[in-house]
Order: sequence, then C-alpha cells, then structure tokens
Amino acid sequence: MVAVHGRTREQGYGGMAEYDTVAAVKQAVRIPVVANGDIDTPQKAREVLAATGADAIMIGRAAQGRPWIFREIAHFLETGEQAPPPSVADVKTWLVDHLGDHYRLHGEYAGVRSARKHIGWTLRGLPGGEEFRARMNAIETCEAQIEAVADWFAALADRSPLMPAAPRAADPAIH
Repeated sequence: MVAVHGRTREQGYGGMAEYDTVAAVKQAVRIPVVANGDIDTPQKAREVLAATGADAIMIGRAAQGRPWIFREIAHFLETGEQAPPPSVADVKTWLVDHLGDHYRLHGEYAGVRSARKHIGWTLRGLPGGEEFRARMNAIETCEAQIEAVADWFAALADRSPLMPAAPRAADPAIH
C-alpha cells in the first residue's frame, strides 16, 4: 500500500491539499492507495474518497484532541448521517485517561508541560476553552492539571451533556 499526501513539502502545513495527484497515483498502481491531507470532517472524507478513488483515507492533525473523528467518519460513510457528538462525560474520561498515560510516559515535569498542547487541542473552539487553556498553562503538577481538567469538563457538562460543535476546518491557526 502507499499513502499519498495531497500537499508538498514546501507547503508544510499551509495551503490546501490537492487530490488530483492522489487520483493519478491510484490509476497508476495496482496496490491500495491511501489519501491524506486536510480531511477533517466526515463529509470531507467522503468527498476525498469519491474524488480520488482511493482505497482508504488517513487522518492526521484532525484527530488531535478529537479521537472520535474516526467513529464520526465511519458512521457517516456507512449511513450518510452525522453521528451524534460524544458526551462531555466520555470526553472528560478519555482526556483524563490520556493525560495519565502521558504523565507515565514523560514524567511529571515534562508531562505537565507537553500535556498543555493535548489539552488545548481538545478545548480549542469550545466555549470558555481559551480562557481555561490560559489558566492551564500556569499549572505545574499532574494532580492539579487532572483536577482542573475534570472540573472544567464537569462545568461544561452542567451546561450541555453532549460536546458542543467546535470549528475544525483547515484553519492553519487551529493546527
């Protein structure tokens, strides 16, 4: 199999992916082709598969802080319908578990600091997320970080049991 990213090295994370090259590779080879680049919604996944004839898609940055995107895409491709968003409680559990694994891997000092970006990815675009993220950057211990995340998600769950929609389009500021 071969994965083809629809963006040049010179583009880096900027610009928009193009899929004509992916389609040309698919026509030229007899092995499975995986399309990658700017696939950040279930609808975009369907569009890229249709435009390229690729056998599969690869998700990269769109999964940062949003691992349920794979479930959303699978549901949409299977049913043509948008999947319901995950519950706030499920996202809180996922993030707390993820942070625990992260701290075990990196230790407290490095773990707390590098976890800030993981927390930020999850909060981006959510109501009150940027303000909380700013406060999060001052927290220095694993325990305090976990407690703050749990409290923030508990407050969000009081307002809405399901995750509110957050912008995820191919906005370079988001990535």
